[in-house]
Amino acid sequence: MGLDQSSASSRMNHYEKGRHTPDIPTLKRVADELGVPLPYFLCESEKTAELICLIENLKEADKDELIRKLKENNNRLPNDV
Repeated sequence: MGLDQSSASSRMNHYEKGRHTPDIPTLKRVADELGVPLPYFLCESEKTAELICLIENLKEADKDELIRKLKENNNRLPNDV
C-alpha cells in the first residue's frame, strides 16, 4: 500500500481506534488493497456498504437501468414516507 512497514501496523491501529483519520489518498490505497470502492468506508450501515460494493461491480448499462428503476420506484412512494 505504500506505507512504511515499520509504522504500518501502528498507523492502521490509530485509524481503527479513531485516534487519527486517514487522508483521502491513503484511504483510496486501503480501499484498493481490500478490493472495495472508496465510498464503502463512508457508509453508516452494513446494507449500504454492501449495496455500494454490488453497484460498483455492475456494468455501466446495468447501473443506468438500476438508477432508472430506483427513480421510478421512488416516484411511486407516498410523499410522507
